[in-house]
Formats: sequence, C-alpha cells, structure tokens
Amino acid sequence: MRSLLSRTIQADTSFSIGLGLIAILGVADIFAATSYYIGKARASRASAQAVAATLVRPAAPPASTSSAPVPAQPGQSPAAAATPPPSLVDQLLREGIELRERGDMTTALARLSEASESDPTNAAVLEETAKTYEAMQLFDRSNEMWRKLQEMGPSAGEAYELADRRLKLGVPTPATAGTEIASTSLDAATRQKDVGGGIAEGSTFAITEVKTTETPDPDAETNLTLRIGIKKQPDATIDHTKVKIQVFFYDMVDDRDVKLTDADVNYEWLTPKHDWTETNPEILSVSYLRPRTRVVSSEAALSEAAASVRPGQKGRPARSSTAAGERKYLGYRILVYYDDKLQAIQAEPARLLQLFPPSETISPP
Repeated sequence: MRSLLSRTIQADTSFSIGLGLIAILGVADIFAATSYYIGKARASRASAQAVAATLVRPAAPPASTSSAPVPAQPGQSPAAAATPPPSLVDQLLREGIELRERGDMTTALARLSEASESDPTNAAVLEETAKTYEAMQLFDRSNEMWRKLQEMGPSAGEAYELADRRLKLGVPTPATAGTEIASTSLDAATRQKDVGGGIAEGSTFAITEVKTTETPDPDAETNLTLRIGIKKQPDATIDHTKVKIQVFFYDMVDDRDVKLTDADVNYEWLTPKHDWTETNPEILSVSYLRPRTRVVSSEAALSEAAASVRPGQKGRPARSSTAAGERKYLGYRILVYYDDKLQAIQAEPARLLQLFPPSETISPP
C-alpha cells in the first residue's frame, strides 16, 4: 500500500512539473507574439508618417529677391533669364544719351547728374557728361569732366585715353575775373555768329556750309580742301571791297601743342563774281597741303598760315616754314568780316574758338 502511494505522489510531482513547463512555454509564446505584432504596428505607423511627410511637405521660406534666380520664360534661354536687370545708374545713363541725341540737352544733363550722384566715379557717366557739355559748347565744364577721368588713370579704360586726347587740344587755365568776362563775351559772340546756315540777328553775312574733302596724294601727308559757302542778308547791298574772309588751319605738334599750320595754304573762288550782288551764296575753296618731304630754311619763321581773302584777288599761297616737332592736321577756324566788323565764325573742332578767340573788329590794312 505504501509503495502504491509513493508512486502516486511521484507521478503527481512529475505531472505538476510538466504542466508548469507547458504553462511557461505558453506564456513565452504569447509574449513573443505580442512583441511581434506591437513592433509591426509601430513600423506601419512610422511608414505612414513618412509617406504623409512626403506628400504634404511644408512650403519653403521665401528667398530674398536679390539672390533668387529669375525663372525662364517660354522661349527664353536660361542664360538670358539669369541676366540681372539694368541698374539705376545704367538706366539714367542710357536716358541721358538718348535725350542728348534728340537735342534735349537740359534734361540729358539732369539724368546724367542723377547717375553721377549715385555713382560719382562711374567713368561712362563722366564721359557722357563731358560730351554733353561739349555739344553745348560749355568747354570749361567739359574740361572739368575730362580732368576727373584723367585723374582716374588707366583704370577708367578707353574713357581715360579719350580724356587725355581731349585735354591735349588745350585746357583753359583757371579763370581770373577778367578772363571769365572775356569767356562769357566769347560764348555770346559764338552763339550769335556761328549760325551754320542762317544769318544771325545783326549780321550781314553767314557761313552757310563748310565741306571738307581729303584727296589721296602719294606725295603728301595731308591734302585737303575746304568748300565754304558765304551768304549775305537778302536785302543788303554789299560793297565787296569791305568783305574780308580769314581761314586759319591748325596742327597738333607732337600730340601735345596746338599751333598754326606751316603747311601750304591756297584759295580759289569757285563762283565767278563773288561780289554778292545776288542772293545765292558765294563759294570759296581753301586748300591745305603738307608734302611728305619739305626743304626750307631752318631760320624761316612760322607763318600765320591764314588765307586772308578780298574779293577781286585771284589768290596767293600762304607762306610756310617748318617748326620743331611732328605735325598733324587738326582743324580750321573761319572768320568773316564786313566793314572791319565780325559777321560770322565757324571752327572744327569748336574748341579752337576758345584757344584762339576771334576779335570782334579788325584793323584796316
């Protein structure tokens, strides 16, 4: 009996242990399954959040207008789309040039002045301002602009070279009170006498045309002719013995100094009478000839080289001589006198009128 009970107890203990192991394994399986499904649910949630973030991306903050590229328009190349718009200075400069070409000098200077205030060292603005003053024959002010460019040096590029050439034509010295009055009188006389086709109020004559023709000549450095038209007032009665026309030619010496020419100068009337009994202009031809080689006395003095013409004379060659330095043709100055009073003037370049102011009267010979 005891032996049977002992076996029964042992059997119960083994059964309890086996049942416990089974329970433990069941709990482990349940825990593993739970962990698996929880992890899968978290992964699904993270994937959904990533997809949502991709589909609904928050807007990027706006970029600054100064650095944002300009989108290309249909048919526009990417390079053109990336080109920045012109600056305010460039726009004012362009407007100033266009206004000057249309003859509106006052507004042109206003635009260029605005551009200069924004960028005082802009070489292009200084150059166009100087050209505008020259077009208005305000040479003192144009020289001031050219000097600024010259002081900038080679960094101003081609504008510096142009300024250097302009100033070599002659820069007026700082004006004293007396020279300021003389300059003002000259400007007034120029506006009244340099009429270019019409006859100024109070004048008897006008220069209606000046045409320059250069003739190719293998034996000459320069061979050119001026064709000058001179017209009287329609109702004026002219004493041709009181008409005097002066034509002065000028050379640039060593690319530095402006001097009266030493070339051969001659004149010829192209109209037969040249007595101004009719209303049509009388035409005078004045030639400038610089041979390639010239043999003259070294002691000869530099002539005035002006063709001083009185109607009725057939013409004469101007005296010539050589002067030290290399000479190149620069331009001319034309003066018309009647009864010893200045009637009309014209010059090319116009700066010659400042370098060599004409006399309002001329002494009789």
